[in-house]
Amino acid sequence: MLKALMMAWVCCLGASVLLAQSRKVQLPTELNEASGLHIASPDSLWWHNDSGGEPALYLTNAKGKLLLKIPVPHAVNRDWEDLCAAPDGRFFIGDFGNNANRRQDLRIYIFNPAHHTVDSILFRYPDQEAFPPPPAQASFDMEAMCWWNDTLHLFSKNRLQYGNYYTKHYLLPAHPGNYTALLADSVLLPKRVATAAAIRPDGRQLALLSYYYKRILGVFPHTRTSIWLWQDFPHSHFFSGQCTELKVRRCLRPTQYEAIDYIDAQTLIIASERVPLRKAHWYRVKLPVQPATSP
Repeated sequence: MLKALMMAWVCCLGASVLLAQSRKVQLPTELNEASGLHIASPDSLWWHNDSGGEPALYLTNAKGKLLLKIPVPHAVNRDWEDLCAAPDGRFFIGDFGNNANRRQDLRIYIFNPAHHTVDSILFRYPDQEAFPPPPAQASFDMEAMCWWNDTLHLFSKNRLQYGNYYTKHYLLPAHPGNYTALLADSVLLPKRVATAAAIRPDGRQLALLSYYYKRILGVFPHTRTSIWLWQDFPHSHFFSGQCTELKVRRCLRPTQYEAIDYIDAQTLIIASERVPLRKAHWYRVKLPVQPATSP
């Protein structure tokens, strides 16, 4: 088991860039709790809902119209949090939401829609010894995952407001089995917690979606959202690369962005589930051609 002393505590010190967003696209009511997104093509967007939703994948077009719903056989949506896919068409569905840090049944479904078959990856964290751990060590929630080089990369969600805002990077084989995840690295996201991940199709840039939530005067909800980009990293050591924080334009009404993926090398989609006063929706965001980095 890897110990905490073996973790590489890397601080992300990238420059900040304010992102412009396209016109909002509303999601159908079937996706009110949209939490995972995989973009197969600019007009084919695959989604799933958060905990309590049906164990199914949904296909929409670029205008948000629902085209198809595919139930995932023999699956349970205990707390589905992110979605990615391999080049051969297999979907990986992360049933690893763990707000209370109590779960010992963490699972990633491997769904092959061509054959309508399902396998599973069962896993545990090498650095979790108590269920739940003491509050100061409760950093085993998970909402972000991407596939690259036959490996699944998972990025933990720290405790909002009360945690230390470190995100841990774990690795798992992209094949059925029962594994102890490999703890590879960690990074500080100042006043942000990770909610989704995506890797650029060429594998040369990682995007983490993150947000912050608090109540002003204990009453009025307030959110902030950032996208963190890493590039120029060796192999899959993402946090060793150059980092840039992209700040999403603020809105007077709170949002909860929980899904992200690349349309192409310069364009991302970020999606928010339904929150009070706002329906589930997504935005297209254009990335800077050459994001600024710290000297």
